Amino acid sequence: MKISIITATYNSAATLEDTIKSVLSQTYSDFEYVVVDGASTDETLDIVKRYEKEFDGRLVYSSEKDQGIYDAMNRGIAMATGDVIGILGSDDFFTSNDILEKVAEALADENIDAVYGDIHYVKPDNLQKSIRCYSSKNFRPFWMRFGFMPAHPSFYCRKSIYDKYGTFDISYPVSADFENLLRLLYIHKIRTRYLALDFVTMRTGGASSSGYKSVKAGLRDRSRALRENHVYSNKLFLCSLYVYKFAAMHVYRLKKRF
Repeated sequence: MKISIITATYNSAATLEDTIKSVLSQTYSDFEYVVVDGASTDETLDIVKRYEKEFDGRLVYSSEKDQGIYDAMNRGIAMATGDVIGILGSDDFFTSNDILEKVAEALADENIDAVYGDIHYVKPDNLQKSIRCYSSKNFRPFWMRFGFMPAHPSFYCRKSIYDKYGTFDISYPVSADFENLLRLLYIHKIRTRYLALDFVTMRTGGASSSGYKSVKAGLRDRSRALRENHVYSNKLFLCSLYVYKFAAMHVYRLKKRF
């Protein structure tokens, strides 16, 4: 089973090397690494080229202007030749070296279309200290009416599912991942399995954690996604997502303290 890992980059030189090294450290070798660059002006491409030989033909990349991160992800999916697709952010890295091995083991079951698990966040200046965990353990598709979704960086899906049901709608500026998962999990009811595994370490301050404006835009995108996919929700339902996140973050910090 070939797994395609897609990383969208734009001026990612400060963090990309950690991402690449975590891919190279994987114990599972039947993968390809697809880097889709948005015409970076820093050393991003130099770093990609520097590591090209270490991938032994398993690295493919492109660099041209795009319409944002979701457009780059779509391009990566179109370029991918693997049976399974996963997305790894250019600010992020695999938490352990057996992630792809565990994904392959789970998806060896032909009755499963996709898997997902957990991730955690760190500050850019201290990559060893977890400040927040995002667990998908209790996720159920009906929760999407309240704006919840499984941790997208942990989502690995058969390419045939994207071919059948579509990829990311780039008209959603910050939550095209939510809209895509809404279609796949809630509307089309693809068959999924939760893996009790911490997939990815994410630095705070990236595209998905950039403060109040991002929260506001996320609420707007989620509301629209639910409406356009004819899934009932309301503002109170969606606001409960952020109340839950706020409470969960503080409970996690208290547990870490004691």
